[in-house]
Amino acid sequence: MKTSNTVQPGPDWAIQIHGLTKAYGKVRALRGIDLQVQRGEIFGFLGPNGAGKTTTIRCLLDMIRPDGGKALLLGLNPQAEPVAVQARTGYLPGEMQYYDNFTVERQLRFFSDMRNGRVEWRYVGELAERLSLDMKLQIKNLSKGNKQKIGVVQALMHRPELLLLDEPTSGLDPLMQQEVMNLLRQANTDGTTIFFSSHIMSEVESVAARVAIIRAGEIVEVAETSSLTRRTLNRLTVRFKRPVEIGELSSQPGVQILSQDGGNLITLQVAGDMEPIVRALGSLPVLDLETERPSLEEVFMTYYQK
Repeated sequence: MKTSNTVQPGPDWAIQIHGLTKAYGKVRALRGIDLQVQRGEIFGFLGPNGAGKTTTIRCLLDMIRPDGGKALLLGLNPQAEPVAVQARTGYLPGEMQYYDNFTVERQLRFFSDMRNGRVEWRYVGELAERLSLDMKLQIKNLSKGNKQKIGVVQALMHRPELLLLDEPTSGLDPLMQQEVMNLLRQANTDGTTIFFSSHIMSEVESVAARVAIIRAGEIVEVAETSSLTRRTLNRLTVRFKRPVEIGELSSQPGVQILSQDGGNLITLQVAGDMEPIVRALGSLPVLDLETERPSLEEVFMTYYQK
């Protein structure tokens, strides 16, 4: 592949991707992805279904072969050293496959055996307890959420250096979603690098220091989560001492009037620089003012509405 010599292993990078492409017939799933994830960080990979998230992760683990480009995990080429890569990584696919007649414990012991027993069984029990997962139950009798818990446990059970998680909280109730996020934070504190895809913005915003947004197989933004929300949109609710004309406010660059209650109360959305709207408000009889930063979901949607 043309880009095979362009990625050199670096001690600071857990994931290095350069020029990754993949097509399924006429459908171009990945269109030349470039991405680097630092060791020790939690990195969110955002995009709707079909954007290329799962394809990217499968290429990283050599589960499918890309058409072009290069990827390194922990400095290793997954195509040349798949066993070494898999020994040091934990993976949760979007759809886990189980033996329906196994109990949860037998299934997890099966996963342990696949890793040559390099698993501390006491730790497996702790994970199951935290997720309220009954290891005596047969898998065929489990709900989708409980099956998802098995996947989370098998990804964490060998304390990997790198976690690759595809929609890790899928099918879980809100309490279990929070507990999974807590487990990821703890693993990260212990030194694990975490790369996870999701379309649930709130969970990414709560744990990921950086995010990449993928759209139609292309990375459209890589940024710190806090700066992404801070720089794009702001919402202002302004209460005036008396009714005012809002023409001067609505004419400011990047300002959109979201709601108006008479002339005394308005809600504005401001894209970009706040200085012009602040100057305009300075000449009006403002009683009080509240600002609200957008959620990551609102920022995310601006990329898909363009």
